[in-house]
Amino acid sequence: MTILGDWGTTRLRLFRMADGAIVDRLDGPGIGQLAGSPAETLAATLAPWRDAARTSGVLLCGMAGSRNGLVEVPYAPCPADVALWRASLSTIDVDGVAVSVAAGLSTANFSGHADVMRGEETQIFGAAALDPALAEGRAMVVLPGTHSKWAELIEGRVERFHTFPTGELFALLRDHSTLTRAGTDSTGREEGFADGLARAGTGLIAGLFEARAAQLTAGKSLGWALGLLSGLLIGGEFAEALALVGDKPGRVALIGDPGLSALYRQAGEKHGLTVTHLDGDACAIAGLALLDKEPV
Repeated sequence: MTILGDWGTTRLRLFRMADGAIVDRLDGPGIGQLAGSPAETLAATLAPWRDAARTSGVLLCGMAGSRNGLVEVPYAPCPADVALWRASLSTIDVDGVAVSVAAGLSTANFSGHADVMRGEETQIFGAAALDPALAEGRAMVVLPGTHSKWAELIEGRVERFHTFPTGELFALLRDHSTLTRAGTDSTGREEGFADGLARAGTGLIAGLFEARAAQLTAGKSLGWALGLLSGLLIGGEFAEALALVGDKPGRVALIGDPGLSALYRQAGEKHGLTVTHLDGDACAIAGLALLDKEPV
């Protein structure tokens, strides 16, 4: 019996595994939502499994290894393969439980500047384990989210990656700007997203203001405006990423939430890419399982 976990900013997910299958699950608060210390929170969440955890230990990825997590684990530098990543594990004791925490990765991104990830590397290595084609030659993996990651794989190692804070920008515009305060009708989101994709890459900043102006003068709904913002940002992410990466990848593998990945699929197909999707939880568990194996 093995206990694996993904501890992000917004949630903690713990899985009990037997013969490669999930047999039980516990959930807790994310690193950004703690009332007590990370160690106290983990111990409290693990309480139903305490005896099993003391026997098997626990293996975590994500923000558990951040400066505000259980223990700050230094980033492993890219290019990084599974062996380098595994060698960067740190282990601490939490209430009598040996907790091993995976490292994140650091890189010079597609434009040559500093970039980091924590947690996504686990999903990337797990994806390559689930889909061996990603470990052959050159592959591009995209993880949509608050901080969307584009990772270039060469023969299964993470060569470099680039972060786009697309989800964070969308949330800020939706919740804290004037662009979405001119209406309440939630219909029209799909139409707005398609319009945003069509305009993406030809003037993002000016395009954003259309979300407000079209509600005031063209009868557009709030739903349409939110769709427009999403389409502009996701479409802009694709345009910028493909310009930065150089040679256009023939295939992009998406890892993450099906709903958000469906929007990214539309953007990718608009650029003529073959787009596939892998489940985020399945990739995280497969990646953690790689760390749980003895080195060969």
